[in-house]
Amino acid sequence: MDTIVPISFDNTENAFAYKTDKELKKAKFLFSSMGYPLLVKWGTRLTPWVLKAGLPLKGLIRHTIFEQFVGGETLEETAQVAQQLGDYNVRVILDYGVEGGENDEAAFNHSMAEFIRVIDYASTQPNIPFISIKVTGFARYGLLEKLDSSVSDHKGSLMKRYSKAVASLSDEERAEWQNVQRRMETICRAAAEKGVGVLVDAEETWIQDPVDVIAILMMEKLNVTKVVVYNTVQLYRHDRLSFLKDSLEAAELRGFILGVKLVRGAYMEKERERAEAMGYASPIQPDKAATDRDYNNAVSFCIDHIDKIAVIVATHNEYSNLHAAQLLQQKKLSLHHPHIHFSQLYGMSDNITFNLAKAGCSVSKYLPFGPIKDVVPYLMRRAQENSSMAGQTGRELGLIKKEMKRRKL
Repeated sequence: MDTIVPISFDNTENAFAYKTDKELKKAKFLFSSMGYPLLVKWGTRLTPWVLKAGLPLKGLIRHTIFEQFVGGETLEETAQVAQQLGDYNVRVILDYGVEGGENDEAAFNHSMAEFIRVIDYASTQPNIPFISIKVTGFARYGLLEKLDSSVSDHKGSLMKRYSKAVASLSDEERAEWQNVQRRMETICRAAAEKGVGVLVDAEETWIQDPVDVIAILMMEKLNVTKVVVYNTVQLYRHDRLSFLKDSLEAAELRGFILGVKLVRGAYMEKERERAEAMGYASPIQPDKAATDRDYNNAVSFCIDHIDKIAVIVATHNEYSNLHAAQLLQQKKLSLHHPHIHFSQLYGMSDNITFNLAKAGCSVSKYLPFGPIKDVVPYLMRRAQENSSMAGQTGRELGLIKKEMKRRKL
């Protein structure tokens, strides 16, 4: 690649080309509402309770926050959004909005079947290369917690500690864990057969080790000639850059291509509060600058080893996206290289997504779908992270207002 493609995230005409004037005004109203911390605080507390109580709030949620951040309640509804994004060369990571909570094998098997249904659908669509899964959707939380705690009690490499941890389970728990592995493998093999990538979501630190192990075991089985399985690395943890490097070492040793999705992270306050309450050192970076440094170093590391690592740069940080794109161009690699992909959440950072697509990058929107009651935890997180006028809400509002001004609205 000889010519450098200039990339700018200031072009709001590209960013909001897919939105009508009415939709743009609606987005402005929603992000303006999120700028009131008290409204967000009470809204996020009361909404789950109101829905459980059966009060008629679904219509209001559906036409406001749900519509902004979720593809639809069904695959059929979501298909319309995916097709619209495809018109602008933006691809889709489909996320079935199940976040655990059920504790019986029948519910876990149902979740597995749903993930496979999503894979089957994605395989028929030209612009849905990935689906996202949560291991907590088909594994008992308490079992993951016990395994993680036992892994932490042993010494040696992660895989050696894991083997000892499994040996310490009761016969019943071991059979239960084998069922979890069976479900994971069934999902990942179905994806491999259909040519769909599987992104394994990150969890809280106290259940993450078994999730890391199960993702690595699947990569060893399926990521031999092409990448099917991607593990998620949260760089707001101070140990994850070294974990990324260790993961590449394991991949080279075991003969597979490493698949990683790089994110900053989603459980910061919860992690800090638990560490303080239980008297252990916080796993979280000391400050945002440290997170940003490790994130950008992780991007550099992956692109430096792009023949052995397939990376998804999943961030709303403008600098990190530009950093990745500029590195590719400096190394004379295609912006559409099969081992690099960019992604942002649906409903946020359209200035990044659509301008990357316009420049020729392989980029997608992370698109959740599911019944409103199932995606409420996801929606509440979006409301909380958008509650700062100095942060995401301010950025989104500024861009929307700029585009409204350009359209003379």
